[in-house]
Amino acid sequence: MAQRHMPIGYKLVDGKIQLDDPKANVVRHIFQEYASGASLLDIAKAMTAAGLPNANNQPKWYHGTVSSILDNVKYQGDEFYPPLINKELFEKVQRRRGERCEKLGRNLQLNSASRQSVFSGILRCGECGDVYRKYAEHCGKPTKRTFWKCKRYIHKNKVCCCNSFLTDEQIRSAFLSVANRIIANKKCLDRIPKKEPAVNNFEYIKLDKKIKELEAEGQYSSKELPALIFERAKAFYKTSRVDDAAHNTEKMRQAFSDRMPLHGFDEELFQTVIRQITVHKDEKLTFEFINGLTLEAKY
Repeated sequence: MAQRHMPIGYKLVDGKIQLDDPKANVVRHIFQEYASGASLLDIAKAMTAAGLPNANNQPKWYHGTVSSILDNVKYQGDEFYPPLINKELFEKVQRRRGERCEKLGRNLQLNSASRQSVFSGILRCGECGDVYRKYAEHCGKPTKRTFWKCKRYIHKNKVCCCNSFLTDEQIRSAFLSVANRIIANKKCLDRIPKKEPAVNNFEYIKLDKKIKELEAEGQYSSKELPALIFERAKAFYKTSRVDDAAHNTEKMRQAFSDRMPLHGFDEELFQTVIRQITVHKDEKLTFEFINGLTLEAKY
């Protein structure tokens, strides 16, 4: 099953995809909050303030990240993924999203091509930390051009971020450079980041104790219990670390095995091994691979 990376809320156990309960609770909370009227930005701010790691295990949430979670049909369940939310909640969220888009006039985004590219959601600005989006200039004319720009390049009619613009070809060429470096020297895949030591989480211990007390008393229908479980999940994420580097390194070894040097962009390989790309002003891209390895390339 080829995929960029597993959606937040799931984990791989003995070759099967299962629910990752703490993260699954976070995803459910996002759907419930949006269905109850919260905005994408408000949800992102609350998740960041709570210190909850995103799919890349970073405590940073953006409204685009929340949007991509709400768009993901896998959460209803399919051939590979067990259902994380029910169909009714998913459809309620999609109806509200549609109503919001219609109200704001966003059904047709003629100047944005972000959803049409393999690089969507992957590029991050090394200056302000926001996402990069793909924009088209001179639409409908022979001079039409497309560029990737930081989302905050223009904010409230002002230039707020002066990071570089990129073309698809520049990104493809830079990826070829780092991919061929790995093909030429696969030992670099062994450069896995050191595992951080565990941190005592007293808040989690306190909440866990309270939950077990309620359960021991048989108070499963208590209104306090779901709230405590969610707070325990938030406390867990403040100090949790997912150690999947070895698994992802093996996945990369398989992806790069028996490969000759690349002469053209391989989209499937890119989707399999790349987690994120950071764009820097000095004409440099930092590629972060799924096992934590980072390599730089000029563009």
